[in-house]
Amino acid sequence: MSDLAITALLITSLFLILGSGVWIGLTLSGVAWIGMQLFSSRPAGDAMAVTIWGSASSWTLTALPLFVWMGEILFRTRLSQDMFRGLAPWMQALPGRLLHVNVVGCTIFAAVSGSSAATCATIGKMSLPELSRRGYPDGISIGSLAGAGTLGLLIPPSIIMIVYGVTAEVSISQLFIAGVLPGLMLAALFSGYLVFWAWRHPQLVPPADTRMSLREKLRESRHLIPVVGLIIAVLGSIYSGIATATEAAAVGVVGALVISAAQGSLNWTTFKESLLGGTRLYCMIALILAGAAFLTLSMGYIGLPRHLAEWIATLGLSKFELLFVLMLFYIVLGCFLDGISMVVLTMGVIMPTVQKAGIDPLWFGIFIVLVVEMAQITPPVGFNLFVLQGMTKRDIGWIARVTFPFFLLMIAAVGLIYIFPGIVTALPRQMMG
Repeated sequence: MSDLAITALLITSLFLILGSGVWIGLTLSGVAWIGMQLFSSRPAGDAMAVTIWGSASSWTLTALPLFVWMGEILFRTRLSQDMFRGLAPWMQALPGRLLHVNVVGCTIFAAVSGSSAATCATIGKMSLPELSRRGYPDGISIGSLAGAGTLGLLIPPSIIMIVYGVTAEVSISQLFIAGVLPGLMLAALFSGYLVFWAWRHPQLVPPADTRMSLREKLRESRHLIPVVGLIIAVLGSIYSGIATATEAAAVGVVGALVISAAQGSLNWTTFKESLLGGTRLYCMIALILAGAAFLTLSMGYIGLPRHLAEWIATLGLSKFELLFVLMLFYIVLGCFLDGISMVVLTMGVIMPTVQKAGIDPLWFGIFIVLVVEMAQITPPVGFNLFVLQGMTKRDIGWIARVTFPFFLLMIAAVGLIYIFPGIVTALPRQMMG
């Protein structure tokens, strides 16, 4: 049977099983079992047991449930309301005024939450009612929140970066450091667009609230102290070399519990809900990772990644053409799968091709995160779109339409890191000596 026929059979099996409603992790394991059973001599059951145990017992992966739990704890605190109070006075002088709270708030919260959906939901819970009450148009309020919410994936700590680091065997600490400048750059692009929008539509921007003196602004800024302290504790411990990503995640959980207790929002109910919420989300991710690890092994035995890499090599694509094709591929894939599934499902096949093309795996990790961010706001399966639909009760098509300018800005960000790769690589090189 030819490689093309085997590939077609496995892809057809994958979409048939996914279409029947089976969980993604079990689907990946099922397709891997089919491939190994039919096209390799190794017993599929034995390989499945060894691979799933190996992926589940990875020490590197222990950072993931801790960061997920930290985000769940913070989601149940007063942190988002406090952030609005601390940020709003400083945004009044900017064109677009309080719309920038969405971008700056998401940027700050992204630095203590590894999840795009959690960032979008937490900041949205705080900003959308306030912006609506002050008369800001729903379209730009919701669109900017959907776009800025994706920063939860790019600004460390990031769940996607941990997953990519594990599957592509790239240092998670270096990925975290590499994500800082691209994350800030993307936030600046979003804010720049809001300035442009406000310049084009001055009549739609409500007048500024009561003017505050510098002393009053500084007094309101005290509400930012808890979240800034947590960011310094988590990221500072990684960047200074004091802690690994896993140890920093543990620091983050302790810090989140302390903040929650200090605000009076920590009780047995919220503790239990945060723990169960984090456990559910991590179990889903762990099942997907285990299924993907088995699928990667199965494809390795069949030889598909090597043959695909060789086939792409024969096309004679330049580095730019290869990355452009991969970007389109991931945007289309994002219409059907969530970000974590996209990364773990494709890395086994894509990485040999990427390395053969001479692309830095660290740079490629940030490229992947940016493209997966686009998938978060691509219908019909954009997670951020679903989060906002649940919060605003608006039609998902309308939300996708008002978010589209921010999708284009993400494409611009990919272009910028391609033209200036130092945006990604300079900081890790400098920090790691």
